[in-house]
Amino acid sequence: MSIISWQDFEKVALHAGTIIRVEDFPKARKPAFKLWIDLGDEIGIKQSSAQITHRYSKDMLLGKQVLCVVNFPVKQIADFQSEVLTTGFVLPDGEVILTSPDFPVPNGTRLA
Repeated sequence: MSIISWQDFEKVALHAGTIIRVEDFPKARKPAFKLWIDLGDEIGIKQSSAQITHRYSKDMLLGKQVLCVVNFPVKQIADFQSEVLTTGFVLPDGEVILTSPDFPVPNGTRLA
């Protein structure tokens, strides 16, 4: 693991948002959902693709707050543009547990 400076960490814009729409993503190579995440007035609603279909249903995801990296370049995945990275913990079996706050925070709140 390489050590980074506080200035390096500050470059990563990690913000909380609420999932407001979820769709199946059959064109993805691995099972995934298309997510629309409300990241507050300044950032807006952004799209993300997430390989989380084994642990989460669409109903479980609607209204869930998640932590997103909002300053990565847009990534084209099949016919979908993933605008933010939805963060999570990757388990040894490859399944992902989403990162989310313990208590609700305003959409767009930055992780410090």
